[in-house]
Amino acid sequence: MILRRSLDIVQWWLNSRSTGDRSVRAWILFILLSVALVLTAISSLSVGATDTALYDFGLLWLSGKEIPLRDHVIMLDIRLPRVLLGMIIGACLSVSGALMQGLFRNPLADPGLVGISSGAAFGAVVAIVLGGLLPAFVLATIGTYLIPIAAFLGGWFTTILLYRVATRSGRTSVAVMLLAGIALSALAAALTGLLIFHADDQQLRDFTFWSLGSLAGATWTKLLVSSPFFILGAIFVPSLAKSLNALALGEASAMHLGIPLQKVKTLCILSVASLVGASVAISGGIGFIGIVVPHLLRLVIGPDHRYLLPNAAVLGAIILLIADMISRTIVAPAELPIGIVTAIIGGPFFIYILLKNRTVLDL
Repeated sequence: MILRRSLDIVQWWLNSRSTGDRSVRAWILFILLSVALVLTAISSLSVGATDTALYDFGLLWLSGKEIPLRDHVIMLDIRLPRVLLGMIIGACLSVSGALMQGLFRNPLADPGLVGISSGAAFGAVVAIVLGGLLPAFVLATIGTYLIPIAAFLGGWFTTILLYRVATRSGRTSVAVMLLAGIALSALAAALTGLLIFHADDQQLRDFTFWSLGSLAGATWTKLLVSSPFFILGAIFVPSLAKSLNALALGEASAMHLGIPLQKVKTLCILSVASLVGASVAISGGIGFIGIVVPHLLRLVIGPDHRYLLPNAAVLGAIILLIADMISRTIVAPAELPIGIVTAIIGGPFFIYILLKNRTVLDL
């Protein structure tokens, strides 16, 4: 019975390849990626500068024996929230990249095009350079969360400003949004550079490490505080898949199919702003995931967003966890910024994919 079922699955796979239907391939890939994500998360919990292993920790917990305080803190208070945040942020960046590419109908689009990353960087540098001017009671209340809060507000303010510029008479122009996003990114980068010019050595060092990205500051508190924004951004994503598929035919065709274009554009921008804003606020600048993951998946399962978005979420989480494991171990006990790892791995790999598939991509 099992053998017959396996043969049926193989035959279904072959038929889907011959007829051009990639839905079966997409679901099989999703299952394989889900299993890989579980294995990667388990490996990430066992990897670090210390010799604390998940296997030994699990044996002690199951046997009811007392777990050493050191192992308890490392596993449950340091590694576990870090792994969970890594999975969430990787998924958010990948899904945001897929949404942007679908909205702009451009495979080179990523969340940075709408100025969210640049706006978040400006908010972070404002907090680093000018945060000391805030009243003492504000600093005592916010404490270490000043930079994440400022980065999130900076990203959201840039997004709202961009949306207002690109919207006229109740209609949002994707072309204007793209051009205005480039202009706002340049303006935010210029203002960031102006503040960096007046920063002292310590402030400059703080901003440099923040901009390179890291999951080192992951805590349960950050996870709980940021969860509403992740949920808010992700809640509308499944409903956008069919609309983005129709939008690929052009705005006129999508309107004839009954797609509410203005609603789709608004939900896309707000979802990306919430997902990327919260991600950048917590982890800093992490590049390449938002553009590489959707590209790679399109070559395997095609451009159908019904399958592209869930696979992008899982693959993005896997890639960021792997990059985080590398950053924690390659220069242990020090830690390499994760943005450097994603750029070193993602850049050459992306060039290889482009060169190998120039004919398919019509480049």
